[in-house]
Amino acid sequence: MHLTKGSLPDAPNRHLLRYGALAACCAALFAVLFALVEAHWGPLARLDRSWTDGEHGYAREHTAWTAAVQTLSNIGGTVTMRTLLGLAAVWLWLIGARVLATWAAAQALVGWAALWALRFFVGRPRPHFGDPVAYAAGPAFPSGHAMASAITCVILVWLIRPHANRAGRVATGGAAALAVLAVGWTRIVLGVHWPSDVLAGWLAAGVILGGVTVAVELWRPGDLARDVRRVNWRTRPRVQRVLAGEPSAPGRES
Repeated sequence: MHLTKGSLPDAPNRHLLRYGALAACCAALFAVLFALVEAHWGPLARLDRSWTDGEHGYAREHTAWTAAVQTLSNIGGTVTMRTLLGLAAVWLWLIGARVLATWAAAQALVGWAALWALRFFVGRPRPHFGDPVAYAAGPAFPSGHAMASAITCVILVWLIRPHANRAGRVATGGAAALAVLAVGWTRIVLGVHWPSDVLAGWLAAGVILGGVTVAVELWRPGDLARDVRRVNWRTRPRVQRVLAGEPSAPGRES
C-alpha cells in the first residue's frame, strides 16, 4: 500500500465505513419499523396478526411438531447464544487476542442492555391466545432470541472465516443464516412474538454488530485485524504447513 503526503492507510477507513454503514442502515430501518408499530399501521398489524394466528393454529393441532419447535427455540435461546459468545470471548482472551475478546464480550453485553432498554421503552404486548402453546414473559419488541442468535452466529462465522476456504465460508455462512432464520421463525410459531418483533431483533443485531465494531476500531485502530491474525496463527493445524509444501527429508520418500 502506497501513501501520499497527508494520506492515511485506507483499510481501517474502509472497515469504519463498512461497519458504520451497517449500523446506520439497520438503525434507520429499525426506526421506520418502530414508527409503524407505534402507529399501529394497518397493513403491518394485519400481517402480524394473520401470520401469527396461522402459525399458532397449526402448532395447536400438531403437538409433536410444536414440541420439536419448542426444543429448537430452547437450543437457540438467549442463554445458549450468550454462553457461546462468552466462551468464545474467554478462549480469545486466553490465547492473547485481548481486543478481539473484548469485542466479542461487548457484543453480548451491549446486546443484552439494548434489548431490555428497548423493551422497557416500547412496552409492546406479546400475542395473546386463549389456548397458548407456549409462554414467555416481558414485552415483545424486539425479539431477544432473534437478536442474540444473529449476533452470536455472525461473530462465530467471522471467527471461523480466516480458517476456511471459499466453500467452507459459503457453507458456514449458509448454516449460520439458516440457524438465525429458524430461531426467529420458532418464536412466531410458538405464538410468543409477532413477525415484526423478530425483524426488529435482526435489525437491532445489525446496529449492535456494526456500532460496537466501529467503537472498537476507533479505540484500537487495526487491533481487531491483528488479533484475527493471532487467532489464525495460534489455531492453524500443522497439516496446513505440510500441505503448503515443506520438503521431505532425504531418504524418507517412499
